[in-house]
Amino acid sequence: MQRTQHELQIGGMTCAACAARIEKKLNRIAGVEATVNYATERANISAAAGVTEAELIATVEKTGYTATEVRQDTEQADLAALKIRVIIAAALTIPVVLIAMVPPLQFDYWGWVSLALTLPVVFWAGLPFHIAAFKNARHGSATMDTLISIGTLAATLWSTAALLFGHAGMPGMRHTFTLFGGRSDPLSDIYFEVAAGVITFVLLGRYFEKRAKSQAGSALYALLDLGAKQVTVLRDGAEQLLPISELVVGDEFVVRPGEKIATDGVVLAGASAVDESMLTGESVPAEVSDSSTVTGGTLNTSGRLVVRATQVGSATKLAQMTRLVTEAQAGKAQVQKLADRVASVFVPVVLGLAVLTLASWVLFSGDWTRALAAAISVLIIACPCALGLATPTALLAGTGRGAELGILIRGAQVLETSANIDTIVLDKTGTVTTGNMAVTAVTPVGEFPADRALSFAAALESASEHPVARAIVVYAKERDAYDPDLEVTDFRNEPGVGVSGEISGVRVKVGRPGVTVYLDGTPVASIEVSDQIKPESAQAVSELHKLGFKTVLLSGDKRETSEAVAAATGIQNVVAEVLPAEKVATVKRLQNAGQRVAMIGDGVNDAPALATANLGIAMGTGTDAAINAADITLMRADLPTAVTALRLSQRTLKTIKTNLFWAFAYNTAAIPLAAFGLLNPMLAGAAMALSSVFVVSNSLRLRRFNG
Repeated sequence: MQRTQHELQIGGMTCAACAARIEKKLNRIAGVEATVNYATERANISAAAGVTEAELIATVEKTGYTATEVRQDTEQADLAALKIRVIIAAALTIPVVLIAMVPPLQFDYWGWVSLALTLPVVFWAGLPFHIAAFKNARHGSATMDTLISIGTLAATLWSTAALLFGHAGMPGMRHTFTLFGGRSDPLSDIYFEVAAGVITFVLLGRYFEKRAKSQAGSALYALLDLGAKQVTVLRDGAEQLLPISELVVGDEFVVRPGEKIATDGVVLAGASAVDESMLTGESVPAEVSDSSTVTGGTLNTSGRLVVRATQVGSATKLAQMTRLVTEAQAGKAQVQKLADRVASVFVPVVLGLAVLTLASWVLFSGDWTRALAAAISVLIIACPCALGLATPTALLAGTGRGAELGILIRGAQVLETSANIDTIVLDKTGTVTTGNMAVTAVTPVGEFPADRALSFAAALESASEHPVARAIVVYAKERDAYDPDLEVTDFRNEPGVGVSGEISGVRVKVGRPGVTVYLDGTPVASIEVSDQIKPESAQAVSELHKLGFKTVLLSGDKRETSEAVAAATGIQNVVAEVLPAEKVATVKRLQNAGQRVAMIGDGVNDAPALATANLGIAMGTGTDAAINAADITLMRADLPTAVTALRLSQRTLKTIKTNLFWAFAYNTAAIPLAAFGLLNPMLAGAAMALSSVFVVSNSLRLRRFNG
């Protein structure tokens, strides 16, 4: 069945319970699979044919929230509006708090002044809380907005009643600030500092939280902004400046020094150094010339290039990167799903605890003042903001930092998987080695000169496109042994056997066993050819061992060659001479033995094994099949980046667990204090806001991760 993908920007969410509620409503629609992320304020929806976006938006709105198409500028506008609300609320709240906390500042009728300053804070600055609480109540649900609204309105109404009908508004009335919740005479107590303070503290915490979330997702926005907006296309021999949207595959376009390369393509003319750091994290520019491939979004630093477009629009590497990061940030780890379920039932439980606290204080002490203060403290301190932010903010920061380093993590579940890996299976060619064949030695057989044998072999192999043939020709040219005057006739290519031909009246053959040169059937030299080990591979393998991983080299090459590569790099185990289909069987065999396997590869023949492994890591310079099958994609084709990816995954998961621990610990410890009257409601509001700021700040530490 055909399905369509939708992404909506959700407005009005204030905690994880909101996200869980919207998600639940959307998933009740037949054929809909939805994930709502509180941190990104996005709903990612997969819908069956026939389910329209208008229907999805209507469902969200019926739930009490807003839904629109995703717009990047909305977040900044919301942040600016929230900043203004915080500044005004703080300006009005500060004098109210100071007067309440410092008795010498109290004057005749100070309570009425506090009322005048508090009302705009509660009913204008705090309006979003009350509106959300009302909408939730209409739908029979409750969120943290419900707790804040009930708590601040109760404090305001109680205090107003004390001014109008009690002793609080009388001239000369004074009272001192206390860390605990009550004073002696209920009708002489006012809590305007609590109502205004809670609103301001929560708004301030929400502002810092929203700003931090924006920073955490900045890498995604940077990716979105990387692409060129215009392109100089060559058509009918003339240059035309066109919008990037009009570029099609096959178009030839010009890239001048200092310009971004418009899309993925192949260089037709020119040479330059291309800065790929924004995509790969590699600071050293890559040299490109005729026939080099280039990636859209990278920066041409020097020469003029003419490029033929090979991929445009959503098919480009930049678009793939953006899509992978977006999907990763929209996903949820299992641990976050648990936190969401807890948050969704947490608020009703807290409301019950607040009522129980109020009733218990009145029943056992008869002190309505302390009872009200304790109940309000329970409502405020228990808001599960930190719980809802624990996972998504860490995921935003971790995947964003990964994108900056050229590491694309496909989803939240990948982080959990990476923490359980114990075995790393490494594909040999293109992963541990360069994938480029090179001659390492030419050994004469008998008295025939080695250089002359090499000349014959190079002349013969120059007609072949085989990697070994190219390596022999390159080696001969490097040794000045290549003779272009040697003419080859009667050239024959026998797959699996070798090549042969006539040179200067002599029958020359290069082929099995190994790479042997024959003249008229007599062996005259052997040529040793091997795939070159990447210089950084040995150090990367050593780092994998330090992290506690077992390593396995997986190759279709000969056992002797594979074992030599393993010995040179320190890889512990070798599985050689396997066909592509047998790579999957090897991974399954390791899994059946109880090992949790990560597979690192880059080729089409690696894709099934990457998909079979518990964790698939693909080199981004490899094939699309490998990238699509992988959980993590590396934009740089080197093993150290794979090590960095594993470390980043583990660090991100550790941050998530730390956040969740402190979020749970905070609520577990704070609620009893509030219920027993050991916490002033205003301080409870400040502590609740600070807990959210702590969680977000801890997540932001991932932005400084360097491996």
